[in-house]
Amino acid sequence: METKQLNTSVKIGSLILKNPVTVASGTAGYGEELANFIDLSKIGAIFTKGLSLVPRDGNKGPRIIETPSGILNSIGLQNVGLEQFLKEKLPFLQKKKATVIPNVAGHSIMENVELCKVLSETDGISGIELNVSCPNVADGGLSFSNDFNVFTKLLEKARKFTNGVLIVKLSPNTDDISKFAVRAEEIGVDAVSAINTLLGMKIDIKTGKPHFQRKVAGLSGPAIRPIAVKLIYEIFEKVKIPVIGLGGIEKIDDILEFMMAGASAVSIGTMNLVDPSVSQDCVRKLEEYMSAENISDINKIIGIAHNQ
Repeated sequence: METKQLNTSVKIGSLILKNPVTVASGTAGYGEELANFIDLSKIGAIFTKGLSLVPRDGNKGPRIIETPSGILNSIGLQNVGLEQFLKEKLPFLQKKKATVIPNVAGHSIMENVELCKVLSETDGISGIELNVSCPNVADGGLSFSNDFNVFTKLLEKARKFTNGVLIVKLSPNTDDISKFAVRAEEIGVDAVSAINTLLGMKIDIKTGKPHFQRKVAGLSGPAIRPIAVKLIYEIFEKVKIPVIGLGGIEKIDDILEFMMAGASAVSIGTMNLVDPSVSQDCVRKLEEYMSAENISDINKIIGIAHNQ
């Protein structure tokens, strides 16, 4: 019997991913540790740790704590900086034949623009994810995601100087995430990623003080998944550009739910810390699902929840 050919590829702007399963920025470093458990060339893409122009130490500890069905983190965008990324991290990813999408997390509009320009002109980079939504830094971050005018200025400049695919990572810590997605589309961004972590807090009952130095931290993991699915659903109804969904994905059922809500691709985050092979396992299970359900093209399920 002839085996039916399955199309697992999805399109993000001009970029074609071999499958919709990616790993989220901040949970897989620069791929080196993850490569001990999976073949990086088998997943759709790796979103690398957020980059700044110069190395960043991040926040002082404590940085992470478990919560029911999730974690709170306050890492603070620790990273090796652009020079070391290009010199050491990118060559490793190229050797592993990974699809590389760096996450850009500069402290100002001009730093973000410079990072986008340099990275988008570098061989081996498939796209840029501009992070406007990290809740764990004192400068930038939330002003980019909550101030509509600053958000607009950033995206207009980044789009002008970015060659190739530009993705914007949106924050759920705003009154209307869809409004920002619409503006991103109007400016010419190729796709949006949603959602980043939700703001949360942990109080140490022995000291009566907040657990984290910055008091608030980012909540991720399965606990936020229903919120993420809702927001993906809402964004999909407002824009025509692809949406990359993330927020508490831990198994194939979650991936299908996100895609049916409107995600063209998904990013697995916190679960990489629990099971570093989860992304490649999900690629295999996605193919098994398609065969079992007689679905020849994964794109056919994108947004079908809106037809009900």
